[in-house]
Order: sequence, then C-alpha cells, then structure tokens
Amino acid sequence: MNTPKELKYSKTHEWVRFTSDTECEVGLTDFAQDALGDLVFVNLPEEGAEAVKDETICDVESVKAVSDVYSPVSGTVCAVNEELLDSPELINNDPYGAWLFKLKDVSDAEDLLDAEAYEKVCEEEEH
Repeated sequence: MNTPKELKYSKTHEWVRFTSDTECEVGLTDFAQDALGDLVFVNLPEEGAEAVKDETICDVESVKAVSDVYSPVSGTVCAVNEELLDSPELINNDPYGAWLFKLKDVSDAEDLLDAEAYEKVCEEEEH
C-alpha cells in the first residue's frame, strides 16, 4: 500500500494535500481504490458547494458498488477534476495524482491523520 508521507488522511480513506494554509486537494487513498476495485463513474460536487467535515460530498461507483466520499475537512469547493468524469480509472492508476476536488477556506483539519497513523487504521480494517 502506498501512503505518501507528505499528505494527511482521514479515517474514511480520503487524502488531503494542502496547497496553502487555507486551500487543499482531496482524493481517494490507494487503500480505498484497491478496496473498491475498478472505478467506472465519479459523481463530483458542484463548484461553490459547501463541504462539511465528515459529511458526504460526492460518490464513486465501481464494478462492485457505489461508495460515498466524505469531506475530510470543511471548506468551499473551488475546483473539481473534470478529467475524472470521462476517465474515472485515473483514480485506480494514480490515486495520489487524481484529486477529486479542491477546497478553499479550509477549517476543521486538526483531526487529520499523518501517514503512520493512517496505515494503522488500514491495518485494523484488514483484520
């Protein structure tokens, strides 16, 4: 399992890459995409939508099921990765390169996990 040290993580398997003190990119972790299997559809949030920490913001569909994506922090959606609409498999191919959406005015980030803590969450789920 690939868990880049420079990112932050949520217990619901989203990663967060801060691009400034108040802006970030959010995507699905390697663990999540592996558990979901081949992704066939991504339903992204609208730009301008309010993201509330720990609430569903969008969903992804794999050959197995539809899964909710939870916002790991609060903020306002300022961009969505429209490339995923036509090519959801990019998440499977490069989960840390294929961000889902970007947030501005980010808050509620204090509970995010570092890579080591996130790996422990994944280990517990596997047992």
